[in-house]
Amino acid sequence: MKVQEIRELIKLVDQSGIEEFVFESAGSKLKMKKSTGTTTYAAAPEAPASAVQLTPAVQPTASIIQEAPAPEAPKAAAEDSNLHKITSPMVGTYYQSPSPDAEAYVKPGSKIKSDSVVCIVEAMKLFNEIEAEVDGEIVEILVKDGQLVEYGQPLFLVKPE
Repeated sequence: MKVQEIRELIKLVDQSGIEEFVFESAGSKLKMKKSTGTTTYAAAPEAPASAVQLTPAVQPTASIIQEAPAPEAPKAAAEDSNLHKITSPMVGTYYQSPSPDAEAYVKPGSKIKSDSVVCIVEAMKLFNEIEAEVDGEIVEILVKDGQLVEYGQPLFLVKPE
């Protein structure tokens, strides 16, 4: 595994909600574990209960504690119950078009079929076309082009036909 690939994995894990990641390939194993960012406290064992002094046992690292922005909530909760969510099948980077100068696969109002490609999610230099899996109309796009997405994160709201 190349150093650049390891750096990219570290970046993806750091920006995601994944707490622990294990990768095995060709006899080598890579294990990454994030700090939860919580501070735990431990008391000195020989001190009496009235004189217990709490000391931080873990100092969180600022670069690891970065919280991902909360996904934007759909505009109307009542409408949301009738809409189908197309979700990301993997952690990666969302792209709305096959190349930077190409038209987006879909826009709000686009009619789609179950086999229509709606976006690309790139993970470890592999570009995965995501299909709608439902016939309908795109109501809302929930992520921005180039945004890191999580496994199961809603990408689109679709009004099914």
